Amino acid sequence: MLKTLSIAALSLALAPALSMASDAGTLKQGEKLYKSSCVACHSTGAANAPKLGNKKAWDPIIARGMDEMMSVATNGKGAMPARGGTKADDAALRAAVEYMVSRVK
Repeated sequence: MLKTLSIAALSLALAPALSMASDAGTLKQGEKLYKSSCVACHSTGAANAPKLGNKKAWDPIIARGMDEMMSVATNGKGAMPARGGTKADDAALRAAVEYMVSRVK
């Protein structure tokens, strides 16, 4: 005998898959912004930018939390201009930060 799943139960069952799809989409969006703008400094370490994938450089930054990382991304720091010199909105900036963080985890 088949049992009918409620919409709520189905939503709960699908939530992990939907979350992964959303995370993958966010990382893809972040990678796109990284490759178009952030790469200039974060691939070379120019102006003391933490290099993509350098866990030792990123660990203390990550330890300060996402709010602090977003403050730096939004307002700039040192030679890094506000929003990395882009017109990216907050969601795109956060996606780029999450992408860079994901490369050291």
